[in-house]
Amino acid sequence: MGGGGSTEQTVLQTPWRTVHWGKKKDELEWLESFRPQSDNVKHLRVLLCGPAGSGKSSFINSVDSICQKRITGPADANNAQEADPELAKTAGHSYTLKYKTHRIQKGKSGQYYPFVFNDVMGLEPTNGILLEDITLAMKGYVKDNYKFDPKTPLDDSNDCYINNPTSNDKAHILVFVLAVDINHVADPLMFKKMTEIRLAARDLDIPQIAILTKIDEKSCDLVKKDLKNVYSSTNIKNAMEKLSNTVGFPLNCIFPLKNYHGEIELNDEMDMLILSALRKILDLANDRVNASGVAVANQTANNVNRT
Repeated sequence: MGGGGSTEQTVLQTPWRTVHWGKKKDELEWLESFRPQSDNVKHLRVLLCGPAGSGKSSFINSVDSICQKRITGPADANNAQEADPELAKTAGHSYTLKYKTHRIQKGKSGQYYPFVFNDVMGLEPTNGILLEDITLAMKGYVKDNYKFDPKTPLDDSNDCYINNPTSNDKAHILVFVLAVDINHVADPLMFKKMTEIRLAARDLDIPQIAILTKIDEKSCDLVKKDLKNVYSSTNIKNAMEKLSNTVGFPLNCIFPLKNYHGEIELNDEMDMLILSALRKILDLANDRVNASGVAVANQTANNVNRT
């Protein structure tokens, strides 16, 4: 997607987006004090989706590593697919098969940040997760440990079907995770699936953002040399603009980053890009919760007025 494997590119003299590289401590303090805007919601639910091998599980692990201040790996990721996108394509299968809620521990055991991640089976051109199952997950009908079936969607006869989902079961934001150097949008079937998912989320008033992973690999030697060059790289900018123009994400809802994979220690530049994306995710999810709360309050007031 944009940039391909080219090492020839124009370097922008002035970064087109600002990252406060020295403000990691401030971002962590903001995260520490973060709370949902509604008392009816214990945690914001972040639903991740994207092609197999794009880095969904690795993003969860990266956020957990930052919060734990050490490299962790609570979400099981397929290292072979993460390391080699071509292997992911030839394998033809998502490594994530079950719906699972990932909580991020905060301080002492038993305490958690007020947001959770849910990973789903990967998108594939002719296989992978069904639109019906992603829609059910967004609506909160899917229980933990449900094993996705790429042929048959979940229905209310299954024990993993939640009959009366609460606000805590529903997704508050949908995050697309895409590898920056894989041109998924050029595949008509993948493009159709992504478009259908976006439209389903739109109809449910669920906000959406996109994360572009693997920015230091084939797409850009400039960023591989120094992550601080991410917004000075025309390759990265072109990839973001292509995603915006084809799939429809506004540029301010697209975040390029590098997940933790082979590192054994935290890196401040990696952390800042991940934290920038996480802040946007939580802000938009919180806006969604707040809007839902206002709508419920207005409906209650209208019912009272009618009586």
